[in-house]
Amino acid sequence: MYNSKIVKLAAVGAVFALAGCQNLKPLQADIASLKSQVGALQSDLAAQKADNSKADAANAAAAAKASAAADAAAKAAAAAQTTANQALSAAQAAQAGVNAINEKIDRMFKRSVSK
Repeated sequence: MYNSKIVKLAAVGAVFALAGCQNLKPLQADIASLKSQVGALQSDLAAQKADNSKADAANAAAAAKASAAADAAAKAAAAAQTTANQALSAAQAAQAGVNAINEKIDRMFKRSVSK
């Protein structure tokens, strides 16, 4: 009894399967189209990954150049600060000398006026 039900179900399934087979050709065409689209997308993805790798390499190179330029600028700034400090020291020494000469001149005028 169970066998006859199984056979009937199998027959019904076969009928549905055979009825569905008539519509497989458009589905196969759709599947082929999808496969070609997937292939194209995979190629695009690979190209994008390659472009990203190139961009990452360019970014790393730019960062290295920027870091080197920043280091050079920092060294130049330090050298300029040293030079400015030396110039300030020389200017202060010169001002001290001018102040000393002005005091001497003032004393000389005071002596000549008091005589």
